[in-house]
Amino acid sequence: MNQPIGFIGLGNMGFPIAENLLRTGYPLKVFNRTASKASGLVAAGAESVSSAAEVATRGGIVVTMLADDHAIEEVSAGDDSFITRLGAGGMHISMSTISPATARLLAQEHAKYNVAYVAAPVFGRPEAAASRQLSICVSGPADAKKRAVPILAAVSRATFDFGEDAGAANVVKLCGNFLLAAAIEAMAEAFTLAEKNGIDRRLAAEMLTQTLFPCPAYQAYGRRIAENNYEPAGFRLALGLKDISLVLQTAGSSPMPMPLASLLRDRWLAGMAKHRENLDWAAAALGVSEDAGIKIAGSAYAK
Repeated sequence: MNQPIGFIGLGNMGFPIAENLLRTGYPLKVFNRTASKASGLVAAGAESVSSAAEVATRGGIVVTMLADDHAIEEVSAGDDSFITRLGAGGMHISMSTISPATARLLAQEHAKYNVAYVAAPVFGRPEAAASRQLSICVSGPADAKKRAVPILAAVSRATFDFGEDAGAANVVKLCGNFLLAAAIEAMAEAFTLAEKNGIDRRLAAEMLTQTLFPCPAYQAYGRRIAENNYEPAGFRLALGLKDISLVLQTAGSSPMPMPLASLLRDRWLAGMAKHRENLDWAAAALGVSEDAGIKIAGSAYAK
């Protein structure tokens, strides 16, 4: 039997990842602040526990998929955290998108208890997580990464190793999300320009994403933007703003200017001001239509 795994965070991404681990044969102890979200996993054989610390077994493995830096710091802190319960020989695989600086601090704190920290942020939306099509960036100690290989293989199609610096994988993850946000803005502007000139934005999107930009990101987000369809959210606009803010934070500490990232931050911030935080993050594109004087007839998104 595979070694037991503790899993913390059963949101849109965490649940299907945990489900695939369970299907692969890993016994799971799971924790989520909203305990009802664990019911499907419990029905399939997982054990739900009442605190984050309880998922850990001495010398075992804990996987986290949490929303932000604060959430992961909260469950990792204290004398009775899952880190202290793991103890010597334990390993924490963090799949969250967090600041590289936070990842490095976490690695330092884990080392005090002889717990290995492996950063493993993922690329892919919930449907990719469900079908084991995630791409994972990995960084951390070589021995720990080797131990993590079968676990990551159970939930992904590919992993990419960026060395031993705990923050490296998160740097690459932020680079990727910056490129996605830039693509959303670029497509929104292009499709809106087509619409302002009497062209069906959906036809323009179909042509451009099948010829010049025939890749999954442009095709999936392009369809949403062309159709102004932002529900259900695969990745919430509020989390998109968090990631763009982390990009700028990392750039500031590097140091390097990122003027496009600053523009994107303001676009997403405007979406938050219009109460769109729970729409898909591609809903930032609505701001482009509004700037162009286009009203989305009959849309609940119009503000």
